[in-house]
Amino acid sequence: MRMVDLIEKKRNGTALNKEEMRFIIEGYTNNEIPDYQMSAWAMAVYFQGMKDEESAALTNAIVHSGETIDLADIQGTKVDKHSTGGVGDTTTLVLAPLVASVGVPVAKMSGRGLGHTGGTIDKLESIPGFSVEITNDTFIELVNRNKLAVIGQTANLTPADKKLYSLRDVTATVNSIPLIASSIMSKKLASGADAIVLDVKTGSGAFMKELSEAKQLAEVMVKIGNDLGRKTSAVISDMSQPLGYAIGNALEVKEAIDTLKGKGPSDLTELCLTLGSHMVVLAGKAKDHDEAKVLLTRAIEDGSALEKLRVFAESQNGDASVIEDPDKLPKAAYTYEVQADTDGFVSGIVADKIGTAAMILGAGRATKSSEIDLAVGLVLHKKMGDRVRKGDTLVTVHSNQKEVDDCKARILESYKIAEEEVSAPPLIYDVVEK
Repeated sequence: MRMVDLIEKKRNGTALNKEEMRFIIEGYTNNEIPDYQMSAWAMAVYFQGMKDEESAALTNAIVHSGETIDLADIQGTKVDKHSTGGVGDTTTLVLAPLVASVGVPVAKMSGRGLGHTGGTIDKLESIPGFSVEITNDTFIELVNRNKLAVIGQTANLTPADKKLYSLRDVTATVNSIPLIASSIMSKKLASGADAIVLDVKTGSGAFMKELSEAKQLAEVMVKIGNDLGRKTSAVISDMSQPLGYAIGNALEVKEAIDTLKGKGPSDLTELCLTLGSHMVVLAGKAKDHDEAKVLLTRAIEDGSALEKLRVFAESQNGDASVIEDPDKLPKAAYTYEVQADTDGFVSGIVADKIGTAAMILGAGRATKSSEIDLAVGLVLHKKMGDRVRKGDTLVTVHSNQKEVDDCKARILESYKIAEEEVSAPPLIYDVVEK
């Protein structure tokens, strides 16, 4: 088998089989296939696409390019959730304890984030003392005992994906739906969950800006998951404006606590109940989504979801008292108000611009070596469809810098205010199931 023949085959639109896909991934991982040939193959995929069976074969080959996590010692159906990312994406902080509180084991492997704000681990580390540096045995024991634990990603998980993504990033082949789908699903499958719920974002703050592309990506990922033996479903949700009100690590933890108390933003609450209902159904704890939502709503109302968050934090060496007293979370030295300069209705918020404003405060990483300031970020007061009057506060800036003019300017540029009343976009666009 020769790589040049497989490049030609893909260039001509012919599907590759499992053996050929394994040859490509193993050869590239082991440095037997050079970057220039892999680049040519990726570009052929970009233009020709892949059939469903090819996508599954590619994903499976990437899964087995490194370590896989064995969660067999955890009792019950393990369900994982993945979001394609956005601005103010606090869902995991709410969703994991919420779903665990109704008896569904959530064994989550998470990473640190690049971009607007930190990843799930960065956010959790806003809780003083919280640590994901635990052994695999402790991880499994905590999930069996508490139904919830989070551990950092192992370095040798899907090495082929890391290598291929770096190549795609410099060869203009990132925006290929089969390659995006295989990248996302390989990490989820290697992490050992029995079932996967995907939150596929669309809109100005999402990777997939267009709804049609988001739906196509969701369909490919669900098909890959089911073809490779994992129960998988996807929810396509809006990211044309930030989710919830908080953007920033400690600020998002506080918002998650409020949400588990039943006092959180309506959009964040609705999305978590929707995603959570899919997780509960796939785990076999409810017969349908309506029954699952009843269970999850009750867990918020009776305090068991909040208690699960407290136990989770305490079990991973975090100061659990912050759950009852969020004022103990890191706080910025300064707050500044960004005010509307006209009357009207919020007709749009450019989510990625808002995210960039948070990042330049230090809430996120521009590069892997950047240090995150856990205290800083933004709290929105007005969202799409809201009436505003000149002088109303649009956003509160939480900063450890005295000079925030650049941040304020970006926020004002991101807000669009119209004279006529407008409606907020739908939160949930579609659901993709087997």
